[in-house]
Amino acid sequence: MRVLVAEDEEILAELVATGLRRAGFAVDTVYSGDAALAYLGLHDYDVVVLDRDLPRVHGDDVARRLVASGSRTRILMLTASGSMEDRVAGLDLGADDYVSKPFEFPELVSRVRALRRRSARPVPPQLERHGIRLDTVRRSALRDGRELDLSPKEFTVLQLLLEADGGTVSAEELLERAWDANADPFTGAVRVCMSKFRAKLGEPALIRTVQGVGYAL
Repeated sequence: MRVLVAEDEEILAELVATGLRRAGFAVDTVYSGDAALAYLGLHDYDVVVLDRDLPRVHGDDVARRLVASGSRTRILMLTASGSMEDRVAGLDLGADDYVSKPFEFPELVSRVRALRRRSARPVPPQLERHGIRLDTVRRSALRDGRELDLSPKEFTVLQLLLEADGGTVSAEELLERAWDANADPFTGAVRVCMSKFRAKLGEPALIRTVQGVGYAL
């Protein structure tokens, strides 16, 4: 759900981030190894797309520290070093996957999704509850057979609520998992999104607000 792109080529970093956001991920970007370590210490990322040749702190050292900390964040190394020896070295550092530049973007998105599935508890490709059917592969959602026109953010919120299987998901968790680091926790972003989302779901209402706790489906 949440991805950190650590790439010193700023234009490439933003292109990768934009594409991943369109695929439904919450994405932050940094351009140096020390910034990557700072963000990884602050937020719970599912995947970090990590360039090996980062300034200030090398990408290899970022990978070493992340692995040593016992983090569940999966590492996808994205680098111009594409030889077999380089791939082996990267994987030996603790990377979970390795993509060489130049790359095909659909493949990168697919690999990030695969790593995200490995970082979380197993979730079936289709989730259903109370007439809601969500397909996480095709990224489609239906209510009683009616297609729901959801934004990427709303799709992610719905997936989190369905994965909770009737349990309550806090606003803080929704903000952490579905929004990026630029989201202001005091703007009521979750409340505004939930209001629009409920309108799209229609009647009868399915999302219950648990006062002082969060939301449940």
